[in-house]
Amino acid sequence: MGPRTKGYLIGAAAAATYGLNPLFALPLYGAGMTADSVLFFRYLMAIPLLAVMIKMRGRSFGVSGKQIAVLAVLGVLLAISSLTLFLSYTYMDAGIASTMLFVYPIMVAVIMAGVFREKVSAITVLCIAMALSGIGFLYKNSDGATLSFVGTMLVMASALSYAIYIVAVNKTSIRQVPTLVVTFYMLLFGVVLFAVRLVAAGSIPMPDSAHWHLWGCVLGLAVFPTVVSFVCTTAAIKYIGSTPTAILGALEPMTAVLIGVCVFGETLTLRDIVGLLMILCAVTAVIAAPKMGYRLNYIRRMFPRIKRK
Repeated sequence: MGPRTKGYLIGAAAAATYGLNPLFALPLYGAGMTADSVLFFRYLMAIPLLAVMIKMRGRSFGVSGKQIAVLAVLGVLLAISSLTLFLSYTYMDAGIASTMLFVYPIMVAVIMAGVFREKVSAITVLCIAMALSGIGFLYKNSDGATLSFVGTMLVMASALSYAIYIVAVNKTSIRQVPTLVVTFYMLLFGVVLFAVRLVAAGSIPMPDSAHWHLWGCVLGLAVFPTVVSFVCTTAAIKYIGSTPTAILGALEPMTAVLIGVCVFGETLTLRDIVGLLMILCAVTAVIAAPKMGYRLNYIRRMFPRIKRK
């Protein structure tokens, strides 16, 4: 197996494992756990796993005081993104929510253009319109029923906070910090936020003795969508680069949709399918846009214009 083939397989595994969020989260909701308690235990279990990985790779946990402050802010942003996404699962089908979340790369493009004056191509504008149209298809079913407004706003808040997080990571001093160490501190500050919210709520819902097996779902959340997905993403970027790895991220919502339909009996209409495909095509085109122009020019050069006499 060649390096590129291995990279594509690892990248697909990274996206697919992240799409397993609903598989492990929905049974915990059914047992009475809240989004805060699910995420609290997810982060809490993932932190020591990342710590072991950092030590095994010989990395240092040391960061500067300024970097700690930045990491704290970014950790809160990441926690808000996770919280709003998991809250949206209580208002709409998990597959639909996970796909709507995948508009975050477009939000990144808009932020970079508006704040950092990066040029927005015609392809990006077209894709933004396509993605918004796809969300419109998802928001209103063919029978006239609409998705929950609260759920939709929660997903958009999740996508926006994650987009801001991505931009901040690339534009602050922590870009020099190893990715494993950054993720470790992200989860560390995030778990503090969930702990504070649970204390304020006055209770920490967790599986009782009769449902002890649900701790397997908590562990699954910590291992697969968190640690395994992160490690595979890092490895895939090493083999095939960031752009192909990001394009493979389209498997994340597709995995969530398949799990929702096959495991939890969620319904998927033709209108939903059209909306899903429009969003995925729009985001994939935005990610691939930097190389798309070069490839189109290459094809055009293969068919030179014949000069008329």
